[in-house]
Amino acid sequence: MNACLGSAKWRNLKERSQRDYTYSVGVWLNFLLALGVNWWDAQESDAEEFFFWRVTDPENSDRVQSNSFSRDLAALQKFYRWTRKNFGTANPFEDFDAPRATRREDVKWLDPGGFKRWLDLGVRGMDLSGRPDAWWRGRNEQRDAAFCEGLYGNGLRVSEWASVVLPELPAYDRRCGYFTCQLADACAKGGYGHPYWTPRSAMKGVLSYIEGPRAAAVRRARAAGRYERVKAMRMVFAAHGTDAVTLEGARTGVEKRLWNEVGPRTRLLLFRRTEQGPEPLALWLNEDGLPRDGRGWEHTFTAANERIAALGLEYFSCTAHMLRHSLALKWYAIGKLVHAARLGHLSEDERADFREQFGDTWHLVQTMLGHRRVETTKEVYLEPFRSLDVEILLAHADGFPVDVFMANVFTGHPRVRTDPLAAGS
Repeated sequence: MNACLGSAKWRNLKERSQRDYTYSVGVWLNFLLALGVNWWDAQESDAEEFFFWRVTDPENSDRVQSNSFSRDLAALQKFYRWTRKNFGTANPFEDFDAPRATRREDVKWLDPGGFKRWLDLGVRGMDLSGRPDAWWRGRNEQRDAAFCEGLYGNGLRVSEWASVVLPELPAYDRRCGYFTCQLADACAKGGYGHPYWTPRSAMKGVLSYIEGPRAAAVRRARAAGRYERVKAMRMVFAAHGTDAVTLEGARTGVEKRLWNEVGPRTRLLLFRRTEQGPEPLALWLNEDGLPRDGRGWEHTFTAANERIAALGLEYFSCTAHMLRHSLALKWYAIGKLVHAARLGHLSEDERADFREQFGDTWHLVQTMLGHRRVETTKEVYLEPFRSLDVEILLAHADGFPVDVFMANVFTGHPRVRTDPLAAGS
């Protein structure tokens, strides 16, 4: 086991894949342990039982969708190919067909009113009447709200938004409705970095967090001497805009690297010297001033949903990936509005020419979500309709009554969560 997980083949995986694949192997080993079967003796029948337990078994409260099992299968195929080559072990998954993904059934959304209500109740500590809850004991609401508003505004995955460092943030300009940013290949799923757009309201929340709670956390960490105890710290000597960084070498010397090539694990170790002392370059910090690992955000959503359930709204919950879904739904609505306002006077032939020039909504949402293939967007997120190019939509998004439009259209839809208290307000 150690030989495989420490091999060059395993270490050469992308950081996210290495973590996910190792987790999948661990789940398989625990399953076999419960059966009393050694991993080197496992048969195809054990693999089939594993699939049933992981995806279908009603007794398993932690079932996953078939697309998650496809990742497990890829990891176990790689594991057993390596052990067969080096130790001659049989591969119980050799003839196992990957299941067809069924992600569409899991897609759920929040409309703007629903998201605001979820954020106020679960993260900001409001009560059902919209007033501050006297019993609220949250300590990181400004940070958590900025993170969630960022996800809802830019559509990144949690691990991607969590990997951003301070030098990658664009300069603030109050005239900008949206700020164009770049996700690094080393931090993106599948190594596919891409542009993303963060709305001004979300960027203001990020900057307020930097100047307030984040700065206070850094001061507390310096006073407690926590930064001096960080192992493997990498000191940054110069940041060259959003493109590159000059930093302390992994072993000795100085090296210059593109931000595009610096992965999440390294980013957690990057610090810069200031007149007041060292400071992490990671945007998101824990309360103790140390960089926040991307996996820590799962607790934020769990705690928010538990609080909302305790307030009596048991079925009004949200996950981080729902915010990504919701961004797609928002731009679906904006596209529909722009289409009606800008193309309604055109003939069918003129609209066809326009679509040929600028693309349709599939490609719009594909670009906003950073999908490599438009088919992924089609299969998972939205139904098609005719629309405009991303930059045109960005230019016209301000001023459209998106909140009212979406609330009217999607109220009562079984897979869209609107504000549950709006009817009574």
